[in-house]
This record gives sequence, structure tokens and C-alpha cells, in this order.
Amino acid sequence: MTARQLILVVDDEPQIQRFLVHALTASGYDTTLAATGAGALEAVAQHRPDLMVLDLGLPDMNGKTVIEQLRASSDLPVIVLSAHDQEMEKILALDLGANDFVAKPFAIGELLARLRATLRPRRAAAGGTTGQAALLRSGNLALSRDLREVTVLGAPVKLTPKEFDLLLALLEQPDRIVTHRQLLLRVWGPAHVEDIVYLRVFIGQLRQKLDLAGFDASAIRTEAGIGYRWIHPD
Repeated sequence: MTARQLILVVDDEPQIQRFLVHALTASGYDTTLAATGAGALEAVAQHRPDLMVLDLGLPDMNGKTVIEQLRASSDLPVIVLSAHDQEMEKILALDLGANDFVAKPFAIGELLARLRATLRPRRAAAGGTTGQAALLRSGNLALSRDLREVTVLGAPVKLTPKEFDLLLALLEQPDRIVTHRQLLLRVWGPAHVEDIVYLRVFIGQLRQKLDLAGFDASAIRTEAGIGYRWIHPD
């Protein structure tokens, strides 16, 4: 029997707390609550939740500070829930380590779908699948970290070293938005974190090569103004 997953809800609005606890419980999750940033960090240490739903507007500290402090010691998935829908707010939260961002007011169906997508890699890892192992699979595509090879339907796809690193960075975080800055920092280094045009060129080349190889490159979804997200083909 699969254990119920624990969701930490961090929000200082009682109405939002009640609504989320009811919706999450009805969807098969256990819940725990915190109304402040300090309370959230304490709850993570005490209860070891599987995911945090975090409001940015907390009374004692900005939610982005919570993410920053959390990431010093934990890879706990975080979905930001905020009334601030500005593009820069999303980018800052994602760059600090949030896994996804949902703007208030929100549809509970969308939040639950994003929650399931965010938890999927951890559930797979807990079930003993490849996780961080050498071979990553997505549909008919396979990527070997050890051999630095990519195949589609068993046939090799010739990628440049940068294209390979870009694909690996996306595949390692399926269903999660990876920002322009995160990709540029990882693949090209700190001197190139502003070279978004350069990144777009390589994403275009990568999509073209995957399409020609027989893989549906729409799996690389553009998040306008923010970055890219890898969607597993079903």
C-alpha cells in the first residue's frame, strides 16, 4: 500500500488554509499548516513533508526568503502560490529554487495537476526507478549520462556537447520550469547568464534534431519570458 504524501501549506489567510486543506485531503493527501516563514522552516524540519505550497506574502518574511533558506539544506519541492502574477516575481522565485508558480486566484484543478507533476519524479525515485541513475527515459527517447549518448527509438541522435547538456538539464527536472538563467548558468557558465538569444538558438537546434529523429519535440515547452519545461509524452 502506498503511503499518503504530506503537503505543507504555508499561508496566513485562514480561508485559504481551510480551502486547501479540504481540497488536498479530498484528493488523498495528508496536510500540515504554517502561517509564517519561520513556522514553515520549522515544520519542514519537524514533519519532513513531501511538498510545500507556499504563499509569498507572509507576515514575518517574504516567501522568496523562505525558499532561499530552505534550499541551503533541502530539495523539498515548492509550489509558490501568490497574488503577485508579475513575470519578474515568477522568475525570482524559480531562480531561487521554487519548482512551480500558481497565481491567485487559482483553479484548484490546476493546482492539483501541478502538484502531481511536481511530485512525480520523487514518487518514481521512491519506487526504485532510474531517478538520478545513469539512464533517463522519456517516451521513445533515452539519454545516457555515462556514455553521453541520446537515442530515439534505439537510433543515436547526434548532438553537440552543449545541446546534450541542455537536454540533460531539462530531462533531469521533468514538468518543472527551468529558467533561462538556470539553463545558461549550468550549460554556459556565469559569464553568459544574460545570453537568452543564444539559448533560444540552441533550443531551436535541439528541437529540430529531435523532430528529425522521430521524437515529438513539443515536449520542450516554452514558458514565455521565463524559461522552458520538459513535458513527458504520454
